[in-house]
Amino acid sequence: MARFSDEVINRIKTEVSLMRLIETQGYRPKKQGKDYALHCPFHEDDTPSLIITPKSNLFHCFGCDAAGSVIDWVMKIQGVSFRHAVEILQEGNPSLAAVSDAVVKRSQRKKLEPLASTDTDNQVLLGKVVDYYHEALKQSPEALDYLHVRGLGDPRLIDTFKLGYANRTLGYRLPAKCCNAGKSIRKQLQDIGLLRSSGHEHFNGSIVVPVLDENHNVLEVYGRKTHNNLRAGTPKHLYLPGPHCGVWNASGLVGQQEVILCEALLDAMTFWCAGYENVTASYGTSGFTDEHLALFKQLNIARVLIAYDRDEAGNKAAEKLAKKLQAEGIDCYRVLFPKKMDANEYALQVQPAAKSIGVVIRSAEWIGEGDPPQPLTSTVVPGAESKTAAKKEKSELSVDTIPLLAANAIEPEAAPTLPAKAVPPSPVDPVAPEINEHEIVINFSDRRYRVRGLQKNTSYEVLKVNVLMQCGEAIHVDTFDMYSAKHRQSFARVAAAENGLEDKVIQRDLGQLLLQLEGLQDKSIQEGSSPL
Repeated sequence: MARFSDEVINRIKTEVSLMRLIETQGYRPKKQGKDYALHCPFHEDDTPSLIITPKSNLFHCFGCDAAGSVIDWVMKIQGVSFRHAVEILQEGNPSLAAVSDAVVKRSQRKKLEPLASTDTDNQVLLGKVVDYYHEALKQSPEALDYLHVRGLGDPRLIDTFKLGYANRTLGYRLPAKCCNAGKSIRKQLQDIGLLRSSGHEHFNGSIVVPVLDENHNVLEVYGRKTHNNLRAGTPKHLYLPGPHCGVWNASGLVGQQEVILCEALLDAMTFWCAGYENVTASYGTSGFTDEHLALFKQLNIARVLIAYDRDEAGNKAAEKLAKKLQAEGIDCYRVLFPKKMDANEYALQVQPAAKSIGVVIRSAEWIGEGDPPQPLTSTVVPGAESKTAAKKEKSELSVDTIPLLAANAIEPEAAPTLPAKAVPPSPVDPVAPEINEHEIVINFSDRRYRVRGLQKNTSYEVLKVNVLMQCGEAIHVDTFDMYSAKHRQSFARVAAAENGLEDKVIQRDLGQLLLQLEGLQDKSIQEGSSPL
């Protein structure tokens, strides 16, 4: 199919009057200086926030950020593709001779088929909307870019979990409001919770994450706004009305003995993209449901790694949940991110994500009284047999005896094997740091770490320090950024060789050292003083 020439597109954008088009569609913009203001038709708009600028022939809404040319207006208002919008405008004015004569006629092309008929039941209708949002995401550079920035742009993630985007065009796939069919299906969508009483989409401007059961029925829907410049009181996180239903990625937990439990779905997807597919999420700090617990018991889950946000709310919720799970015979560990961070923030800041997340997993702390339980051995993730077998020769570990702590994750092809310790040792905290004017000294058993230069790190983005590691008479010293997984790995490899230790011992030490230094750094930044 031939593309339109740049000349045709540019002439349409400049010669077809956006103001005239909008007025012929029944809107009445009000003059505001040299521009015109209009109640935006693309979102709930109490005060006119969409501005039309005749001089540039452009529109921009300061409420929902919809913007563009006359072509963009037709695309959004009629719910059609770029090509279809251009054809509509061409048919309305073949000669494009004068702005005053630029009247848009009704397109002779067929509009998109209605999304569903009036006799569609709720579950089928809900599934059709999720499918529509899924296709909308794939066609939206803006939404795909948002996922990419969050480290969640993996096409396999998008397709496996039917991620979508609510781009405010659902209404154009429904029968007209004025007819009985249009009224009926809109009432049905309001009952489901996909439309509000105002007629606007509940998930407007949000990445949409459905929670599916084994038969691909939609049990719950989560939405996360892609923009942060929202009106006061507008929530960033949305769900369908009513109690939460379903467990996200339930099929990924089958055959597992261990589950990573996150606070939010985006965090759980972060683990999944990093290769740790035995992961799910509660619906916020207080959103662990009876369905979660029932599924864990049904699958005989033996251990849960609670990966809630590292803030006051996350810490309290993790402690409370651990008691509940332990009462059911499920062991619990706390995954500790840097303070005030969640999984997604951490994975974005400390690259590569597969390695950085592996560090915090293997540094997880036992939550409970006394010593942790005896080691468990992992099972193979369903469908991962070929990948596991391919890596078996390199790792020299039997598939059936890989120890847990998320060791049974499907790792990305480019990621190295991350052998995990069977069970973290009883949390033996390092001896309290010795702090003097020039340095910090922390001891882990017979391993001594001396750190210098912490006071130079005055922001949360960098933690570059000089580290001397000593075990007996052997030492290794280097200056590197603790937030760099590559730097930590390099230090651990050389230090282990020089001290006759295993790499993973040093890597675990560095994970604990990182958390200790962050605490000191955070305190100094908050107080505006030197860490030393």
